Amino acid sequence: MTLVTNEDYALGALALVRSLKLSNPGRHIVVMATRSELHLDRLEREGCDIRFVPRPEFSDDFLSRHSRERQHSVAPFTKGTKPKFHDPLDNFCKLRLWEFEEFRRVVFLDADTVVVRNVDRLFGYPEFSAAPNLYETLHDMHRLNSGVFVAEPSKATYNRMLEKLVVPETFWKRTDQTFLETYFPDWHGLPYVYNVLQYVYFNLPLLWQWESIRVVHYQYEKPWESGHERSEQLKPLIDLWYSVLEDRKIPDDIPPYTPPS
Repeated sequence: MTLVTNEDYALGALALVRSLKLSNPGRHIVVMATRSELHLDRLEREGCDIRFVPRPEFSDDFLSRHSRERQHSVAPFTKGTKPKFHDPLDNFCKLRLWEFEEFRRVVFLDADTVVVRNVDRLFGYPEFSAAPNLYETLHDMHRLNSGVFVAEPSKATYNRMLEKLVVPETFWKRTDQTFLETYFPDWHGLPYVYNVLQYVYFNLPLLWQWESIRVVHYQYEKPWESGHERSEQLKPLIDLWYSVLEDRKIPDDIPPYTPPS
């Protein structure tokens, strides 16, 4: 399951879906979409199950506290650059997946990920399982990243989540990610290879073991953005994304990062 909230993420989801069909053929793929006017025809042609999900109903105060302007001023992103189309409030739409009780277990993947090897093993993990938010130092191992996680849908869980989410004056610094880490304090840790954040490539090159990596996650700058400041540094990963999107091929190897001499 993935989430599409704007046209950029519709494009990202297309690459994700094509990567899943290469690496995990035959899987049921659900795309949660927040607006019917989004261009989802290509995803439909790929056989995706499109589900329209409105943003949870929030008070004006909650909306103000979690606006892009407020988040970027109170808790700015200092390690990388979030694209202009990123709206922090959209992240809370992920919680809607808990309403789909016809599924016993769901593997959620952000629309800015690609799956390069089989991930069926994830369905054997319990709720709530996620990989660490690992991209700069090993100290990041204690925080989860909500770009890939395993959940067990339940409307009762969803309702309890909303009760915890909208407590007056509460500010969720990293929106859904901070909330899920708080709601599931005993979250189960997935191996980092199921959600390799792209900065691992140059910050932690010893962990870039291509033969073991399952999911690549393009946190911060997106591969379809042209000319961003990390473009040269991340070129092999950008090429990977386009290879999946356009050629429907997963490269045999992406060697570890080599700093320019």
